[in-house]
Amino acid sequence: MNDTLSPLLPRVAKGDKAALAELYRALETPLYRFIYSRLNDPHESADLLHDVFMEVWRVADRFEGRSKVTTWVFGIAYRKVIDRFRKASKVDLPGEMPENIDENANTEASLLAAQEAGHVRHCIGDLSEEHRAAISLAFYQDMSYGQIAEVTNVPEGTIKTRIYHAKKLLMRCLGGRVDRGAMA
Repeated sequence: MNDTLSPLLPRVAKGDKAALAELYRALETPLYRFIYSRLNDPHESADLLHDVFMEVWRVADRFEGRSKVTTWVFGIAYRKVIDRFRKASKVDLPGEMPENIDENANTEASLLAAQEAGHVRHCIGDLSEEHRAAISLAFYQDMSYGQIAEVTNVPEGTIKTRIYHAKKLLMRCLGGRVDRGAMA
């Protein structure tokens, strides 16, 4: 499997702190975004990010190379998020997605982009956790269905179904919000 990060894990497993630091630099931003999209709390997200890399440090020797390192680490993060919510007895996970607005755009375009992003955040927030996680991993982390299946520990067919239904739900929600002129 072509994975530029895979040589780092055997080094991490042997206690190489420089290899862990390199892995951290490579995955910190996308992992933080993923965790934050679930928790919607910057401090708790940073804590959980730290927990994920501590877990990687502890279990790096268990990586078997059957998936990409990125997929394996996102799987750890996903399970830690779920565990955090189970411990807190929360049922619904907030799905706040970060906005990406072109800083060079004019004011009107920026306002429209922010409004559209607000509609998308609202509609993603209405999805079930399973649908939200599948959408987040597919479209915000650019993972394949197979990788998402590994991260969430469900069959690939289930992921395809979740994404299909989530897209339908999002289209229905977005269409309804635009028709009503709802503001985020």
